[in-house]
Amino acid sequence: MADFDAIVIGSGHNGLTAAALLQRAGLHTVCLEAKRYAGGMASTVELFDGYRFEIAGSLQFPTSAVVSRELGLETLPTVDLEVMSVSLRGTGDAPVIYYADPMKMLTHLGEVHGADAVMGMAGLMAWSQAPTRALGRFDAARPPRSIDEMYACATTELERSAIDDLLFGSVSDVLDRYLPDREKHGALRGMLAFLAVNTTYRGPETPGSAAALAYGLAVPDENAMLMKKLAGGIGALTEHLYALLTDAGGEVRLNAAVAEILVDTGRVTGVRLADGSTVSAPVVVSAVAPDLTVNRLLASDAVPSEMRDRFARVDHRGSYLQMHFALDGAPTFAAPYELLNDPEMQAAIGIFSTPEELQQQWLNARKGIVPDDPAVAFQIPSAHDPTLAPAGKHAASAFALWFPVEESASSYGELKAEMGRRVIDKITRLAPDFESRIVLHTTFTPRHMGTMFGAPGGDYCHGLIHPEQMGRNRPGPRGHVDQPIPVAGLYLGSAGCHGGPGITFIPGYNAAKAVLADTA
Repeated sequence: MADFDAIVIGSGHNGLTAAALLQRAGLHTVCLEAKRYAGGMASTVELFDGYRFEIAGSLQFPTSAVVSRELGLETLPTVDLEVMSVSLRGTGDAPVIYYADPMKMLTHLGEVHGADAVMGMAGLMAWSQAPTRALGRFDAARPPRSIDEMYACATTELERSAIDDLLFGSVSDVLDRYLPDREKHGALRGMLAFLAVNTTYRGPETPGSAAALAYGLAVPDENAMLMKKLAGGIGALTEHLYALLTDAGGEVRLNAAVAEILVDTGRVTGVRLADGSTVSAPVVVSAVAPDLTVNRLLASDAVPSEMRDRFARVDHRGSYLQMHFALDGAPTFAAPYELLNDPEMQAAIGIFSTPEELQQQWLNARKGIVPDDPAVAFQIPSAHDPTLAPAGKHAASAFALWFPVEESASSYGELKAEMGRRVIDKITRLAPDFESRIVLHTTFTPRHMGTMFGAPGGDYCHGLIHPEQMGRNRPGPRGHVDQPIPVAGLYLGSAGCHGGPGITFIPGYNAAKAVLADTA
């Protein structure tokens, strides 16, 4: 008798999703987590006494309606935000305020940034519709599309050209078409470029970067759940999924690192843990990166060498810096950005570079040069959720591009310190008392994120959003559509699978549905 009906490796949101769905369907399931807490990158963690931070993800992405209903996501308490984010260049420009109310957002854009900004954003959203269908951004329990099937999603010649952009174009190509005024629309262009390239290792002028813009702009249909901020931070998702699993009789084992997926005559039999013990089951769902699953957790003779080679080519070059700050009070923003002193404006503050600057900064980072003026996404979530910091204090975070990752290890520490200094300086230029408010802070590079979460290269996408890593080139539950993994009972369910990246739950959902279909 096997110990369990199913084993899930990794307790990130996809792993917990798969485990909860399998357990609720009647398969006795255990979720094995290498770290001391569940949730992976969808966690809210106390880094300093009384200060809690969203280590990676901070928003629940738009979610497929069917997935949301099955997981009960609509029951999660949210933080009601009037303003989702504010974007600016920090050059005295008028900020772009992203109101949660679409009509208020459009009114603001028209009154402050002009009718051409409204028309440009409308054009961009229309442009993204065919690529959204082609990428299957919100598809659940459906395989990825081939190139021909992607083009078949186009209903007009304009939509066909949008899919051309998706596959071959750059972010700048698209922005120059819809928001061509580089000065007037600088903040909008900077925000959209940042939105796209933070999931790539490409500058916004680099061919192929438009795929990430399309992915980032994708919106669900009227029946799907929109992006939202959760009370208690993104870790509330983990707590919810953990409860779904354990309340149904499933288990989560922490500090249980898997060293090998065991295979006998072409079928999984369980896993061997790092401590040498084994756990048996006829089904294993791996919610760690697909290339780690194939090339590290499986014995070398379990799959063909050409399959190993294919998974080894996944691009994981995360190129960012993440910082978390314990503040003794709210920073004070100076003129002309006094409006940012309103807590309503502090959920997310983007201090962006232009696409042209981002391109040059990426090129420089490839040579080991830290950006002089890095683009920064800054947030103070405790301004809306006081549970994240002690009374009167604040927890703040910053995410910045680009951190040099092609340099030698000998200079890594110096580069980290230099870029962290420049991030603090940039925020302090807008809020002069920011640095003096810092009680404690910590800095994470892609290398740190890789160590903490097992994400190769610190790549939170488990496979960057490059067009050659999407569609049929992103594996599904059984591997690539044209090259399935020849190991019965093994399934893939991480952000590196179709339906990912982002907190979409779809890779884990798809893996569970594939298991249930095969065991019915």
